[in-house]
Amino acid sequence: MIIVLKPEATKKEKKHIIDRIKELKLTPRVLHGTERDVIAVIGSESIISQLPLEVFPGVESAMPVLKPYKLVSRKVKPDSTVIDVNGIKIGGGKTFNIIAGPCSIEGLGMMRNIWKSIQQTGIGIMRGGAFKPRTSPYSFQGMGKKGLEIFKKIKKEFKISVITEVMDTKDVELVAKYSDILQIGARNIQNFSLLKEVGKCKKPVMLKRGMAMTIKEFLMAAEYVLSQGNFNVILCERGIRTFEPLTRFTLDISAVPIIKKETHLPVFIDPSHGGGRWDLVEPLSKAALAVEADGIIVEVHDNPENAVSDGEQSLRPYKFNEMVEKLRKTAEFMGKEIC
Repeated sequence: MIIVLKPEATKKEKKHIIDRIKELKLTPRVLHGTERDVIAVIGSESIISQLPLEVFPGVESAMPVLKPYKLVSRKVKPDSTVIDVNGIKIGGGKTFNIIAGPCSIEGLGMMRNIWKSIQQTGIGIMRGGAFKPRTSPYSFQGMGKKGLEIFKKIKKEFKISVITEVMDTKDVELVAKYSDILQIGARNIQNFSLLKEVGKCKKPVMLKRGMAMTIKEFLMAAEYVLSQGNFNVILCERGIRTFEPLTRFTLDISAVPIIKKETHLPVFIDPSHGGGRWDLVEPLSKAALAVEADGIIVEVHDNPENAVSDGEQSLRPYKFNEMVEKLRKTAEFMGKEIC
């Protein structure tokens, strides 16, 4: 159920509504809009229907949400969500954010060299995996806490924000101490215990679509995070598994406008995983901008031939810099800022 409040609704009226909802053992979630607030009520529709919501002071209208995802729905929150990451705005249509860095953190010198080589682009968020979910148990699994310590030094030295993946509920608190954005990878996107845990954390979360996941399932995964009170969620399309052998995955570019129509959350594209080839990163990034994605997350490595993971899809720094400048020209034409 959605309760749309009047623009002039007072704090006292809002509190009265919330208290009545809680008395019925239901969960209220307040979403703040530019003109008015909305209260989403989570729980049994039969119980919710007992409340004559339209007669409550401050209520403009009340309506049921028929789709299984409630809090992520644009019907609940028509305005696009804007997430603030240390002053960097994500979402809302005015920016095109670029997150860049290696697949895995391999060492302090390597991370420093990469950022020094790309910082001229003006972007402010670096990616890098400390914990790596790998198909093979014999592949490099990440540096763990040592990798997080490296990220801490990079953050302090360059005054940037960072994003890294968390794989286990027991590691959420640890990773949140170091990372500004918590990433849930494609292989963990339906680890519901983990989704609930990052929902309690309050740090911004990036969810990557599973390789065989429908859009509905993807949005339901986001619903798990929002249901715990964390509305700072970024959705990332990173390619789905199809019959095509020439690419690592098939980037579902059509998913972006569909998801943005369904939800108020920011939507990113991962052009590195989407194609699995470095030469596809630039055209797929241009496509991301063209379909109004809110940003991209790109793998960049200063020595792809010797990368411990995903070297074949990583851009060299100079290639990345050239790509960003091309994207900047298009973004400016569209009235967007690269950041």
